[in-house]
Amino acid sequence: MYIQRKQANFLRSWLAAKDHKPLVLRGARQVGKSTLVELTALENGFDLCTVNFEQKPEYAEHFASNEPQKIIQLLQAQLQLKIIPGKTILFLDEIQQAPQVIISLRYFYEQMPTLHIIAAGSLLEFALSQIKYSIPVGRLEYIYLGPLSFSEFLLGLGEEMTNDFLQKYTFEQTIPIALHDKLLNLLRLYYLIGGMPKAVATYAQTGDLTAVDRVKYSIINTLQDDFSKYGDKKEVMLLRKTFNTIPTLIANKLIYAHIDDKLRSEYVSNAIDKLCLAKICEKVFHSSANGVPLGAEINERHFKILFLDIGLVNTILGVNLLNLKDNDSLILVNKGALAEQMIGQHLAYLRPEYEQPKLYYWNREKVGANSEVDYLITYNMDIIPVEVKAGKAGRLRSLHSFLREKERSLALRFNTNLPLISDEQINTADAKLLKYKLVSLPLYMVEQSYRLLEDLYINAGTFSD
Repeated sequence: MYIQRKQANFLRSWLAAKDHKPLVLRGARQVGKSTLVELTALENGFDLCTVNFEQKPEYAEHFASNEPQKIIQLLQAQLQLKIIPGKTILFLDEIQQAPQVIISLRYFYEQMPTLHIIAAGSLLEFALSQIKYSIPVGRLEYIYLGPLSFSEFLLGLGEEMTNDFLQKYTFEQTIPIALHDKLLNLLRLYYLIGGMPKAVATYAQTGDLTAVDRVKYSIINTLQDDFSKYGDKKEVMLLRKTFNTIPTLIANKLIYAHIDDKLRSEYVSNAIDKLCLAKICEKVFHSSANGVPLGAEINERHFKILFLDIGLVNTILGVNLLNLKDNDSLILVNKGALAEQMIGQHLAYLRPEYEQPKLYYWNREKVGANSEVDYLITYNMDIIPVEVKAGKAGRLRSLHSFLREKERSLALRFNTNLPLISDEQINTADAKLLKYKLVSLPLYMVEQSYRLLEDLYINAGTFSD
């Protein structure tokens, strides 16, 4: 079963472009990289020639010459397949097993630019960090793939019309309560199943949550089996402990002692870094947020952390899918962390496919006056604070602290209410009145946030001073 990915549009444009570079597809294991390439070839009328270096590591020898014509001759003889520029996609899968092959891609760009080459690997980031050769800067193009988003999840379940409604929704529309409730129930299902393509496909085909659970446990075991490739036995033990502890720490500033209080912090830090390189985790850095880009003012010692996928989080936490499918208790179990995982998992991939996913938050630690804004995003050079609420209600004290300190006039909130735009005002420290616009969206509309913000900017101009 194929589930349509938004990156497919980028790949179609890449195939049609006269000037294209070899493409490197980056992402964690089992997020659907190989399937995306197979579907792209099928839908666009290209032949697919796959070289899997995990299955055939010896094939790396064919790339030793760094001469594209010779490499293609060797591959054709080996595979008994014709590789024709403009008609064939050469897919170098699991390339982390032969990272030296990445270096040869520059020669394809220079000497055989009409051949479409895609490379992918489940541990590519880790392999690239270890490679002793210089990466061919400017001669490769990268795109990033994460788990299925909520909209892709809807498509996978056959909810095309529901997804179409979300894609075309505007603030002028009214969402009937029955449809709102349906979307919240589908979101609850997404919390449970998650966005790993195999898990979603299994549910779409069987409707059996027990079968979904087996798939997710298999994925978790596969991710952990890879740890032996990261280091020695002691490192593997720490990686397993870190892997299983991180889902309990989502939405909180990470403190190394919460993972292992008997080890020196640098060992735990190294384990986290390796999991991040494998795209199993994502750091959310604190930014002072005095201006853009947000990454210019990060504190690398202060970060929160997200896991790869909300469905895997629930499985590691031991959440029983069958018990929670038909009741509201999901919103009560670890509710804030799950909502923050879900929103962060989407915000990380809302930027263009070729931008590396990055997330930021803001906090101020003062005795008796701690403040934290869950996420920060930028739009039209404005910094927009984002608050995530698991239910309908929730105080906005931290959001107000940020707005006062940074003198911003637009904020975004996700909760389980219907969409709403409201004009708000708060008193500043010097007794002035600060007016701001609060955009509230239901959690299931996170993918629509940039498009809806754009509508506001077009209709009302900039919101920053």
